[in-house]
Order: sequence, then C-alpha cells, then structure tokens
Amino acid sequence: MSQAAKWYVVHTYSGYEKKVEQNIQKVVENRKLQELIQEVRVPIEHVTEIVDGKQKEVERKVFPGYVLVKMVYTDDSWAVVRNTRGVTGFVGPGSVPTPLSDREVASMGIDSKPTIEVDYKVGDRIRVTGTNLDGFTGIVRSIDLEGGQVEVLVSMFGRETPTTIALHQAVRLDD
Repeated sequence: MSQAAKWYVVHTYSGYEKKVEQNIQKVVENRKLQELIQEVRVPIEHVTEIVDGKQKEVERKVFPGYVLVKMVYTDDSWAVVRNTRGVTGFVGPGSVPTPLSDREVASMGIDSKPTIEVDYKVGDRIRVTGTNLDGFTGIVRSIDLEGGQVEVLVSMFGRETPTTIALHQAVRLDD
C-alpha cells in the first residue's frame, strides 16, 4: 500500500526559492521520482501596483525563503530535497519534517486571486488623468479595489463634486 503525498515546507536561502524549485524538479525528472515527489511550488501572488497613475503587474513571493514540496515522505525523497543546493532544511521540530494539515494547505493562498495596490489612500489629494476631468484635483473619499474604482471629491466651479473614476486615473499629489 502506498502512502499519500503530503505538502511539506522547505526552508531555503533567501532569493534561492526559484532555483531550489527548478533543481528539485530536475532531480525528480532525471531519477524518475515523480511518484515520490509530485509537486514543487514557490507560492507567488500577482499584485497590480498603481504608482503615479501607471499600472504594473508584479509577482511577489508569498513566503520568501520557503518552498512547498508535495511528496511521499521516505528516506529517498527526504534525501533528494534535503541535499538540494540552497535548501537549509525542512520545517518541523528538530530535523523531522512535519507535513502541513489540509486546513493549512487551504489557507496558504496558493491559488488566491490577484490583488491590487494603489499608492494613495482615503483623504489623499489626487490629480485626475485620462478622463474628461483631466487635470482636476480632488480628495479621495473611498477606494473600491474589488470594483477597480475610486470615489473622489473634485472641486469644480467653486463646488465640491463627487465623481467615480478608475483606480489608474488617480495620481497622488505630493503635498
């Protein structure tokens, strides 16, 4: 009877996560160990950053310094992972690798949806760009990251007028 593969957390030198992932995958392929070591993953999230009105997609490591390995724990699988260049050890008490619980795997956010970050907050002064209000300034009243919109109180003709624009159409003003 074969054991079920479980997720383990491997500690790596910072900045070596992708290299460790590739090296383990290469050894698994070369030695035909796909039954023992089934998946190697560096959890990343895709974040949309909006700085100075420019939108940019960036990848960030969710857990810098760590790699997740789904494997059947045996002396062979342990040795392959442990002896990979850049690996400093398994996460667990002493030198005993401890598998993640199903709940921990579910909460890791490996398959989470992209998030958006902006460089302004409620109360900040912004300049509107790319709309018929181009060049007007206003105060951020609310930010809806899910909906991709920001509500701004724009001063027009001596009156405060609320308007909703896309996140990337607001550029923070440095006071």
